Parts: sequence; C-alpha cells; structure tokens
Amino acid sequence: MITLYDCATAPSPRRARIFLAEKGVAHDTVSVDLRSGEQLGEAYRQINPQCTVPALRTEHGLVLTDNAAIAAYLEARYPDPPLLGATPEEKAEIASWNWRMEFEGLLAVAEALRNSAPPMANRALPGAVNYPQIPALAERGLARVEHFLDMLNARLAGRAFVATDRFSVADITAAVAVDFARIVKRKPGEQHTELLRWRAAMASRPAMAL
Repeated sequence: MITLYDCATAPSPRRARIFLAEKGVAHDTVSVDLRSGEQLGEAYRQINPQCTVPALRTEHGLVLTDNAAIAAYLEARYPDPPLLGATPEEKAEIASWNWRMEFEGLLAVAEALRNSAPPMANRALPGAVNYPQIPALAERGLARVEHFLDMLNARLAGRAFVATDRFSVADITAAVAVDFARIVKRKPGEQHTELLRWRAAMASRPAMAL
C-alpha cells in the first residue's frame, strides 16, 4: 500500500492529496505535525532527511520527497486520467504552466508568509536548515502574489483550465496557490472575474475539497 506523509493544514501535501484523489489511488496516510516541529524530529528524518512534507512511500518502499517526484511516479504507475498530459505538446504545456503556478503563486505566498510570521522566525525556508527572516522579502512576496492573481485571471479568459483543454496538475497547483494566498490576506477580487469563475468550477471537483 502507498503511504502519504501528510499535514492537513499545509499547501504542499494538499497538492499530493488532490493528485491521489483525482487518480483514485487508495493509500494510507500518516499525519506529520508541522506546528510542533515533528518534521524536524529524528523519527521523521529517518523517513525524509529533507524534513519536508509531503513524502510518499511506494508499494516497494521507495520514498519520494517532493511533489514533482510524486506526480511523476503516480502518472507513470496510474496513467488514467492523465494529469501531466497525453501528447508531447500537452506534456510540455502542462509542465510549463505547472511550474509558473508553483514559482509565481505558491512560492510567492510562501515568501510573504515565511519572512513575516512570528512562529516562523528563523524558519524562512522549509527543510532541515534554519534561515533568518528577511522582511523585505515578505513585502516582495505580497507584490508577487498580487501579480500572480492578475496574471492567472488574464490566462483564464475564455478557458476552462490553466494549461490545456483538460484538467491537469497545473490546475491543482493553481487552486492550492490561490487558496493558500488567503493566509497572507490576499484573494481574488471582483476584478478577477475569470479567476473566480474558474475557481468556482474547480470547487465542483470532489478532490478539491481535500
């Protein structure tokens, strides 16, 4: 049985949960308490020395420690429905847009949050190494989030999905990024009509409730 090391309140493992649900893959779940720092403890370091979630243990004991590897494995192991694309052109478009959703969306929110939240003092980056907060990066992160929402709204004009004409991992990453932005008090406004339309459509997918 596949095992997902998860945290219900964090955006990165949510991406893996949605991906697994869209694929219909049965799995066990082990919760990792990030608030208490369980990911930094010796027990979890034995599972994932990078001290991050999600991690996924395959049926054969291989441990995958990032969303890119998890998605690649699940797509190869369970090809239907294809979430990384079916044709070379789709695969390229989806990979490109998924990266933009991660870099311009998720990482922008993380930059704003991790460089400003008092509980994350000295934890400005995830992982095993401590890094101090840089307040200027928090300000930049907020500006990046605003640009991300505008960019995504423009991209979705007349489109049902972010990357191609079918649901993909890019939609998963985008939805998680948009929802995660609420933690830094940023969300789509009335000017983001296309984004709001798309997000409402995404909400109809059962996996998005995870």
